[in-house]
Amino acid sequence: MPIGSGTAGSGPAGSGSVRRVVSLVPSLTEAVAATAPGLLAGVTDWCSHPAGLAVPRVGGTKNPDVDRITALAPDLVIANDEENRRPDLDALRAAGLPVWVTDIRTLDQALTSLDRLLTLGCGLARPAWLDAAEAAWAGLRPLPGPARRAVVPIWRRPWMVLGHDTFAGDLLHRLGLRLPHAEDPDRPERYPAVPLPDLLATRPDLVVLPDEPYRFTPEDGPEAFPGIPAALVSGRHLTWYGPSLAEAPAVLTRQLARALRPGAGTAP
Repeated sequence: MPIGSGTAGSGPAGSGSVRRVVSLVPSLTEAVAATAPGLLAGVTDWCSHPAGLAVPRVGGTKNPDVDRITALAPDLVIANDEENRRPDLDALRAAGLPVWVTDIRTLDQALTSLDRLLTLGCGLARPAWLDAAEAAWAGLRPLPGPARRAVVPIWRRPWMVLGHDTFAGDLLHRLGLRLPHAEDPDRPERYPAVPLPDLLATRPDLVVLPDEPYRFTPEDGPEAFPGIPAALVSGRHLTWYGPSLAEAPAVLTRQLARALRPGAGTAP
């Protein structure tokens, strides 16, 4: 899941020097596809956007096929420090492939990183969708009223939640939510595993349930938080950094507001 500061890169730069890109990050696949789809020479099995992307698949984000990627002869492989494993990236570098690695933990870092990747790393013009994303967040109006305390599970069995220093947590903070596990000095982890009784003990005003990486649904998730409003939200808009950022403020605000609306009901 692309939750993550800035961009570290080693690879060719300059217009015309990159003609073939392999992306190991679904959100970066979408970013390249929306900017210059002809660059994509390979993507992971998890790269689902844009729909119908007809590009060779190179395995998963955690188990890419290094030999297949090498055979595709990309000018650049793009990866993420959290999404991809370092041994795989080291193996790609050892095969002589330039690898550009992003590390994203805030919205500002995401916007800067995307600009650097696309313009410096890939030699492309800055895309209009990136300007739209910046404008959308600059014009954001947080949810009305005081900040709500929200628990944000990202996995079940065991329960894991958003903690310190996460991209998704930064977005939710901008939308007007407070995450107790991001403020707890006794839990420094970015995605702590927290037993359900401890989650309930924080007495949240809201539970936010994204549909990835764990696919929470109306039937799977809300029932664990009886009496607490449950917001089922788009994981792509919460955790991806790319073209979806232009829609994310409106999409997430609408989904959160729906759960907080008087009479919307709570988890049974």
